Amino acid sequence: MSTNITFHPGSVDTQERVGLLKQTGVTIWLTGLSASGKSTIACALEQHLLHLHKFTYRLDGDNVRLGLNRDLGFDEKSRVENIRRIGEVSKLFADSACIAITAFISPYKADRQLARELHEKGGLGFIEVFVDAPLSVVEQRDPKGLYKAARAGTIKDFTGISAPYEAPENPDIHIRTNECDVTAAVEVIIEYLTKHNYIS
Repeated sequence: MSTNITFHPGSVDTQERVGLLKQTGVTIWLTGLSASGKSTIACALEQHLLHLHKFTYRLDGDNVRLGLNRDLGFDEKSRVENIRRIGEVSKLFADSACIAITAFISPYKADRQLARELHEKGGLGFIEVFVDAPLSVVEQRDPKGLYKAARAGTIKDFTGISAPYEAPENPDIHIRTNECDVTAAVEVIIEYLTKHNYIS
């Protein structure tokens, strides 16, 4: 990294922004296996928050890989860089007093912890949501046929099959999507946001 870089502070601080927008920035980090329900919950949550007149934005794994991270593959090094970038981007959104919703497999504990620490160092909220579904359930869902292809060996380094997924041990929110629907999942997250004064 270049050493001749200096951070340029703006003329609007966090408290002024929060006061004017009447909400506190936070990142809601949805992690889980492919087909666990992350994107479905993220879309429904974003819509619900917008209907509450909250400034919110969703960052989805596939969508981000079409633009910002289109230069990355799916090997371990690329996965780490993928999540590092999203951690930085979501931090910027949270700093703007936005409720950032990220939906990424993010299979490694160390990478999720790094994203959390980035936020905490900036005094920003970070909520890890484990979108949990057994492998047998997500393989049965398999909306994109990815598990079938991974089992056949067509897709290499596929999380849950030929690459590891390190499940959160102490997530802020644990949602078992084989036991609840999308509406209930969104309600759980909204209750958490309200209880912790991110929304009112």
